[in-house]
Order: sequence, then C-alpha cells, then structure tokens
Amino acid sequence: MQQLAELGLELPEVAAPVAAYVPAIHVGNQVWTSGQLPFASGELPATGKVGQDVTPDHAYDLAKQAALNALAAVHSCVGLDNVTRVLKIVGYVNSVDGFSGQPAVVNGASELMREIFGSAGDHVRSAVGVAELPLNSPVEIELVVEVS
Repeated sequence: MQQLAELGLELPEVAAPVAAYVPAIHVGNQVWTSGQLPFASGELPATGKVGQDVTPDHAYDLAKQAALNALAAVHSCVGLDNVTRVLKIVGYVNSVDGFSGQPAVVNGASELMREIFGSAGDHVRSAVGVAELPLNSPVEIELVVEVS
C-alpha cells in the first residue's frame, strides 16, 4: 500500500499465534483480528505495566506497532488494498493501579489508522485497562475492518 511507504512504514510478518487461535479471520465483508501484541522483529520491545515499567509515551508507540501487526494479519487474509474502512479498535493496556491514561495510549493505534486510511480510518473503539496481558506485554490491539 502506497500510504504505508509514504509514512516510512512496512508491514511486518504476521506474528505467530502464542496459543490456539488464528491471527485473523475473513467473514463476509469484514476481517476481525485476534489481539496483536507489539512484536517487532519477533521480539517484544518492552514488557510490564504502563505507569510503572513503561511510560505512556512508549506505550503509545507500542500500540502503534501492535496496530501495524494487526494490519499485517488483515493483509494476510485479503490484502490491505481491499480495506475500505476501519470499523473498530479494542485496545488493552496492562496498567498499574490508578493509571487512567488508557485512551491516550490506544491513540497510538487510532491515529495510525487515520494516517494510513484518512477518514476511512475513523472508527469506534474501546480502551481498557487490565491487570495482565499475555507475555507481560504492555498493550494488545484488536482490529475490525470492512473490505471490498
């Protein structure tokens, strides 16, 4: 996709599932992804709780990487050029008690969708603070897109 190149981004390889699921599934005119962690080159660049081990700004960047991984899963199903609209993002933030900045962290994923897809990247979403995430990841992102 040309917009990724213009942003200086490349789709990573689809992250291998860490349990019994598939990265994405195509149903009708939608693709739903499993929760994607912010793997980069097969590694988690950070672990721990946001607000303690990971700064909110770093977690924002991790949410962006997790969203890019979700787009790679979408691409593996239908090709990214077939995405007509981003419908929903669910962002989970491994948060320290008392941290309430989950929406700002998940903006990393949301703003990336707008940068890539323009107004078709506008979506509904949830930003949820959780006590733990798989592999002690700071963030996890799910994506639902409409496709042609």
